[in-house]
Amino acid sequence: MTNHCCQAMNSHVNVLCGEHSDVYACPDTLIGFSAKFQEYGLIVHDGGTSSIIIEFCPWCGRCLPESQRERWFDELERRGIDPWEDEVPAEFQDARWLDSLPRNQRPDSTPDHP
Repeated sequence: MTNHCCQAMNSHVNVLCGEHSDVYACPDTLIGFSAKFQEYGLIVHDGGTSSIIIEFCPWCGRCLPESQRERWFDELERRGIDPWEDEVPAEFQDARWLDSLPRNQRPDSTPDHP
């Protein structure tokens, strides 16, 4: 479970909707979080799965973790895995893949707290 920057962010990322199982379908879900990429985004409710990446928390103003999207693709490529053609290992579906990096190469996935 990811520790988000503040209680408001926790509440918005972890919205539980009894009507919608998909966060992109629920109009009450405003913020999406991708654990595998360590990205936060404002959900674009247009019927798809788009979001606009944000770098700061809209509620507390803290800087959010740096996106690991490029690093995710680089690590798959290093392992000879094409995410568009090959089956992506389960540990790459969430943040577990970051744990496999050497400690000095891991991002600080926990936002700073004052």
